[in-house]
Amino acid sequence: AQSKMSAAAFSLSARAAVATRVTAPVQQRRAAVSTETRAAMTDKEKRRQKRHTKIRAKLSGTAERPRISVYRSNQHTYVQVIDDENQKTLCAIGTMSSSIKEVVGKEEWKTKTVDAARAVGAALGATMMEKGIKTAVFDRGGFVYHGRVKAVAEACREAGVEF
Repeated sequence: AQSKMSAAAFSLSARAAVATRVTAPVQQRRAAVSTETRAAMTDKEKRRQKRHTKIRAKLSGTAERPRISVYRSNQHTYVQVIDDENQKTLCAIGTMSSSIKEVVGKEEWKTKTVDAARAVGAALGATMMEKGIKTAVFDRGGFVYHGRVKAVAEACREAGVEF
């Protein structure tokens, strides 16, 4: 009885050893080959980035006339004022900032509204006027000039920034 049990135990351990020898190199090879991120970019995001590249080929911000860059995620809207010649961000604001959440509200759904984007644009315009920036170039970031992107631009213009 012991010989049968030891033969069965041996065969199980032999199978396990063979399985680890076979799978271990494959796992190492996969880790060495895989250099990409796991979350692949969607086709929609690829198209937006292609549009943004074309826009950026024509737009550039200077110290006198910086670029206003808008990014719109599903949940938030982010805006930066960038001097491309010196590669400096002069000011930035988004719906994540506490000053905007005080105006809009702290609930999650309120940060993705056009009213929240309008508040971001107004705050950005006020900050730009404080820093003495009166003119700028608007970069819609490959997004359609509609909704939140348009609200940011219009509120910034109402605050006194020209573009």
